[in-house]
Amino acid sequence: MHEVVSVHSRETRVHAREIKFVVDRAIAPQIRDWMRANLLPDEFGTGPFHDEYATSSLYFETEAFDVFQRRGSYGKSKYRIRRYSDSPNMFLERKFRTERVLIKRRTTVPIGQFERLDGHVADPGWDGYWFHRRITARRLRPLVQLSYVRTARLGMSSNGKVRMTIDFDLRVLPLPDRAFLPGVGLPLLEGQNIVELKYCVALPALFKQLVEQFALKTQPVSKYRAGLALLGLSPDPTLV
Repeated sequence: MHEVVSVHSRETRVHAREIKFVVDRAIAPQIRDWMRANLLPDEFGTGPFHDEYATSSLYFETEAFDVFQRRGSYGKSKYRIRRYSDSPNMFLERKFRTERVLIKRRTTVPIGQFERLDGHVADPGWDGYWFHRRITARRLRPLVQLSYVRTARLGMSSNGKVRMTIDFDLRVLPLPDRAFLPGVGLPLLEGQNIVELKYCVALPALFKQLVEQFALKTQPVSKYRAGLALLGLSPDPTLV
């Protein structure tokens, strides 16, 4: 669980779909019960139901807030560093999305190597070289930490694997000395939780049942953009 390793992974999904719902915390436990009754545990989950984990992520931005403004290619790519609970590892991640394809690239490195990102010259011999090189070229820097406790469950449909998550205790924090502080920060979207459904091509029948049973309404929501607004860092609150 706490072994320090370096792992590289790439994932490409064609016609990948993700939809989100902001739900009142009063019904969140009922939705979580539905998940556990209809879907399988996440393969990396912990807790009594093997489907929970705490996450803290550092989100990167430019001085001109190109990511927030979704300018050009910045609107298709997201760079972040993620840590689970108190793990000695961190995950360097890039998520690239178009209407047709979703590509994720991830490299696992020891958290003690975070300082390698401080230099302006990337080290070709480091496992995180690709990440360092790209954030340097794109003038990206870590700006805020977002953390939450997630319940995740898995299933299958006629078009492949499906995944459902619900996030609790969302918090945002201005980047504290370029470090991870899970569970620390200002409460984000108080009284609400975020449900996310991931699938390919078309919404599976099981998820249609969920949406109908709980009268869920699709709502675009970005934890990053909402976090900036809460901290007063948003360059344009009307775009949150």
